[in-house]
Amino acid sequence: MQIPPLSQIFLDEREFLVKRDDLIDPYLAGNKYRKLYTLLQTPNEKYTTIISYGGTQSNAMLAIAAMCRQKAWQFIYYTKELSRTQRENPSGNYENALKLGMDHREISNELYRDFIASLSVTLDEKTFLIDQGGAVVQAKNGLEVLADELREQLQEFPQVQALATPSGTGTTALFLAYAMPEYKVYTTPCIGDAAYLQEQMQALDALPDNLIILEPKKKYRFAKPYLEFYEIYKKLLGSGIEFDLLYAPSMWLTLLEQTHEKILYIHSGGVSGNISMLDRYRKFDKE
Repeated sequence: MQIPPLSQIFLDEREFLVKRDDLIDPYLAGNKYRKLYTLLQTPNEKYTTIISYGGTQSNAMLAIAAMCRQKAWQFIYYTKELSRTQRENPSGNYENALKLGMDHREISNELYRDFIASLSVTLDEKTFLIDQGGAVVQAKNGLEVLADELREQLQEFPQVQALATPSGTGTTALFLAYAMPEYKVYTTPCIGDAAYLQEQMQALDALPDNLIILEPKKKYRFAKPYLEFYEIYKKLLGSGIEFDLLYAPSMWLTLLEQTHEKILYIHSGGVSGNISMLDRYRKFDKE
């Protein structure tokens, strides 16, 4: 893999650097590549099956499917029951993951939570479980590789004072902060609030002092279309880089509102999911 470059963009008269992790691979890119780095380096014969669970438009789901295709591993993915429309007309990340060989299995909504809780006790030595969103301790190794790349590249940009990456489970932000203690690491909760995000990260490790959680001024519901998200998405697209519509908008809006220093943003990838998201955002073009 070629080391992803840094790009400079201007947003609301501020200059930012962007680590172009979105360029690693069409499906296996961004923070998902970093989280799955250890598994990607694992000998193919160590496992036969990878299991995970979550939503049907998950970026992690698609990345795991791409990894398993490369490694010739079976990928079993559990979700709650699909709607009739989803089942008959798969689209976006879900459609692409199926094409990559994902074995999708639906669990009834009533049994889903207990079933997922039981997965970890039914594994054999050839099966590996990846929690929702790719939240695994092994992700630490991939973030250390990212830190090494950044230290080399940031020698040309001594004015950078902080790094930024949005959070679902917080895995990327947590281990990036550990790997680069000389920088502030900003993140913002995209699922739930700051207290929920802290709980998710503390399940993996203690929170380092340089990790700063910025709470958005407005409470957003995950995956719901918001006009301000669409507007910042289009602004960023105009700067020359496409970002995802699930995590990036809240992070960028929060950075513009609550920070002032020179920041490097870690591109989380996930733009493959924009196809299905943009269908929902088109309503704003008609208003």
